[in-house]
Amino acid sequence: MRKLLGVVAAALVLPAALIAADKVESGLKEGASVPAFNVRDVTGPAKGETLCYRCRYGARPTVTVFTRDVNDNVKALVKKIDGKVGENKDKKMAAFVVVLTSDPDKVEPKLTEIASKDQIKNTPLTVIEGDAGPEGYKIAKDAEVTVMMWVEGKVKATHAFGKGQFDAKAVDAVIADTAKILN
Repeated sequence: MRKLLGVVAAALVLPAALIAADKVESGLKEGASVPAFNVRDVTGPAKGETLCYRCRYGARPTVTVFTRDVNDNVKALVKKIDGKVGENKDKKMAAFVVVLTSDPDKVEPKLTEIASKDQIKNTPLTVIEGDAGPEGYKIAKDAEVTVMMWVEGKVKATHAFGKGQFDAKAVDAVIADTAKILN
């Protein structure tokens, strides 16, 4: 009987450990202060300029998406976040996307095309040179997408996804968490 219980316990614990091993830790933790950093605006109101959207948005409820690639799921997230920002102008919600890249000049035309084709109007698409992300933000090398949400300069939610983990279900989970910065 003890052996059977041991086998059952191991069968339950092992899958949970494997799932935890796949979880990517990336970005600032809940409650952390959000430091300033500069990006180059590709599609927003400061198109062509280098600026700090973290600074510009101040204490406003903000969603920031850090991504290494703008694939279909990232585009779906950006469209939904853009819609949320539009719906919540009264709450002064803001958002911006930061593409982490060693070649910003190559990425910029793609971002311009996405903003035009998908009618992204409320969410600047930006680039930052380098794959590491902004200093102090703790963007993991194995994180394909990291989403941080903050209000009054404090992180309220962070989502991180490794290669192949960012799917439609993840998009919905991120969108649902915007309630944490709007209430």
